[in-house]
Amino acid sequence: MPKLVLVRHGQSFWNLQNRFTGWVDVPLTEKGKEEAFKAGELLKDIRFKVAYTSALTRAQETLKIILEVIGLQIPIIKDQALNERHYGALQGLNKDRARQKYGAEIVHLWRRSYDIAPPEGESLKDTAARTIPFLERAILGDIYEGNDVLVVAHGNSLRSIIMYLEKLTPEEIIKVELDTGAAVVYELDQEGNIISKEVRK
Repeated sequence: MPKLVLVRHGQSFWNLQNRFTGWVDVPLTEKGKEEAFKAGELLKDIRFKVAYTSALTRAQETLKIILEVIGLQIPIIKDQALNERHYGALQGLNKDRARQKYGAEIVHLWRRSYDIAPPEGESLKDTAARTIPFLERAILGDIYEGNDVLVVAHGNSLRSIIMYLEKLTPEEIIKVELDTGAAVVYELDQEGNIISKEVRK
């Protein structure tokens, strides 16, 4: 059965500084590169046929390291449909400063709710509106062909895909967190239904 593996990029400079990153193109830290290397080590048993990633450097850099560790040269498809959630007016802002500026409760709502967006930004629901059509038409197309697929993207773009695959409610997805460098390995049938799930980190 084909495998779909979702990997969150390694730690970025703004993850380290506790800042909202969104669509700002921030590179990996040394720790982030180490997390990507470890993810590659943990995925050596899977022979991916194709990889997907976002238009952002931190995801592309993570993917490059993973494939180098595994020793694979495969087609890579980059698309901004897989970009992180756009944080709008919060992008670049330290999360503690954001709580001081807007209030802890509203910042928590912006970050964790399903359908409440920050100013000028996207909610998780908005993010899903671009990730899920891309998943259905592109990524699952490879699964239906029987190929093992690697997707390296971002916390929220991947959470929206997890929500879809696992048929989670808006209340359930709020509790789902993905660590940097973590890999979620799904074994799927050729209709895209989950047979098994394993988290490697």
